[in-house]
Amino acid sequence: ETPYIKAVTQLFGDRMIIANATGCSSIYGGSAPSSPYCTNSKGYGPAWANSLFEDNAEFGLGIASGVEKLRENLAAMAAQAVENDSCSAEIKELLNEWLANKDDVAKSEEISARLVPMLEAADCPLCKEILEMKDYFVKKSLWIIGGDGWAYDIGFGGLDHVIASGKNVNILVLDTEVYSNTGGQSSKSTPTGAVAKFASAGKRIRKKDLGAMAMTYGYVYVAQVAMGANHKEAEAYDGPSLIIAYAPCINHGIKGGMGLSQITEKEAVESGYWHLWRYNPTLSHLGKNPFTLDSKEPDWSKFQEFLHKEVRYTSLLKMFPAEAQELFAASESDAKWRYDTYKRYAAMDYSDEKK
Repeated sequence: ETPYIKAVTQLFGDRMIIANATGCSSIYGGSAPSSPYCTNSKGYGPAWANSLFEDNAEFGLGIASGVEKLRENLAAMAAQAVENDSCSAEIKELLNEWLANKDDVAKSEEISARLVPMLEAADCPLCKEILEMKDYFVKKSLWIIGGDGWAYDIGFGGLDHVIASGKNVNILVLDTEVYSNTGGQSSKSTPTGAVAKFASAGKRIRKKDLGAMAMTYGYVYVAQVAMGANHKEAEAYDGPSLIIAYAPCINHGIKGGMGLSQITEKEAVESGYWHLWRYNPTLSHLGKNPFTLDSKEPDWSKFQEFLHKEVRYTSLLKMFPAEAQELFAASESDAKWRYDTYKRYAAMDYSDEKK
């Protein structure tokens, strides 16, 4: 899980606000008095807060709405200052420039660097009020982070509400395919054949496809990734973004240990166990297919080999050998069915959608 979060903070950390669901990521992310989050050379870093399983998506949406309202207030004050005789011509010029570019990250950062020193030196009362809100000159990057237990199960209703809102928030789901922090219980993300609490004889139901469900809205950016995928595209999308990241977990019982996590992710994709794809709604307006299947055709001969490298599967062989063979075959069949579905999405013609 942590390399995904590290990558996101390295990209957007200096203007990032995180709403973190209860779970593993909240334990290692906010166990006082230590914190893994840090600042850059200028003293900027992520602002982090934690909420519960059942309401973290709404919690993050509330933060996003608050930031949006504060920036609206700041814009109104800037517009007022432009018409105010007590503000200098230089400040008015920069405020006008900021108003025209406030949603452009690079430009708003550059303008803010010039504007703040001028506001600090000004005697204008309105300039001093604007200065108090200087942290909002640069557009914030709002991230809602949690595990699959939150996103697929307990907090799914809230997550669905948030992506349906159309608000510009980014959601990162760390998919361990099991309730990790609470003891390894089966979740809707647990695949067929995996052993977990409440599925001690192997999960018998297909894994929920959270990404495909979100994609049906048509205005939500969705990506299913393994380490090294492109987070920037999601953050740049003006609307809700959902990234589902495959995260090997201690509950998987990886033979060879957690030090092989990155190799495990690579093998998961190569064997067809995990698929990489993106859905970018902006492409449909250009007459292009918004769905991109990034995974190459899997080597299905490696699928069963992949299952046999994890105790969550091999333990089923020891306890229920006959059922294990049946469920492992079903797991591979489910993976092929899902990949074939994605191939159909990737082949769709959107040439008539151009507006």
